[in-house]
Amino acid sequence: MLECVPNFSEGRNNGVVRAIVDAIQSTPGVLLLGWESDSDHNRSVVTFAGPADAVVEGAVRGTAKASELIDLSRHAGKHPRTGVADVVPFIPLEGSEMAEAVSAAHRAGEQIWGRFGIPVYFYERAARSPERTRLEKIRRAGFDGAPPDIGSIASHPRAGAAMIGARQILIAYNVDLDTRDVNIAKTIARRIRESSGGFRHVKAMGLYLESRGCAQVSMNLTDFANTPLDQVFAAIEQDAAKLGVGVRAGELIGFIPRAAFGAAPAFFRRAANFTESRIIENRIGQLLHSK
Repeated sequence: MLECVPNFSEGRNNGVVRAIVDAIQSTPGVLLLGWESDSDHNRSVVTFAGPADAVVEGAVRGTAKASELIDLSRHAGKHPRTGVADVVPFIPLEGSEMAEAVSAAHRAGEQIWGRFGIPVYFYERAARSPERTRLEKIRRAGFDGAPPDIGSIASHPRAGAAMIGARQILIAYNVDLDTRDVNIAKTIARRIRESSGGFRHVKAMGLYLESRGCAQVSMNLTDFANTPLDQVFAAIEQDAAKLGVGVRAGELIGFIPRAAFGAAPAFFRRAANFTESRIIENRIGQLLHSK
């Protein structure tokens, strides 16, 4: 099985998000694990799994529906984005190889350009040049200035460009702070992220969430097996305390592997929305049992 976790640039219009989810879920062979939206980020994350061919088709259908219903030129949100189907990563689950995820990413990219005229940039393990391995380097100025990996235009006028990748499991985890001061969140993010000398395999940024009236440290944990997750949370608490604020709660986006939960159960239980159905293996088992 492969997993796919596309991020779509819509988190406020539930009808649009539901239509995208339905397009993915209608693909034969796809198991829809779940989806969630964030109005501040104006972004939705959909998680599904299945055999490679089914997952590729699900990703293509979701991108097609997003390009039909979302106009990126009118999009506003806290999270960086370059396309209506902003990132489309393929992830090998247990029993699958990275080469299968890379092949799936490349096939999806060819179809997205060929069928819908949306240019494609490949990142991480699917990258076709070393400078495009890191997603943020492509995204930094909208695009990196070079031609896309697939396509004859830098971006589609409404749909932008799709960033399609292959990677290992990434854990998206946010921490809400008991303050409205976004500069505190930005300071903490800078202290903990790898690029500023913090924890390895941690990407972080500070945001203000209007819907919650608080600042947030938003993290991507790119290698959970080699990241001391409990220490990361403790560092956020300590830095927040030094700056005179408290921590409200964690928030998990998407799903985690059983191995990650087993290594740091307290870290995940700090997420207010955590349940054991957030464990990938548990969720797939539930879905297969219900068929």
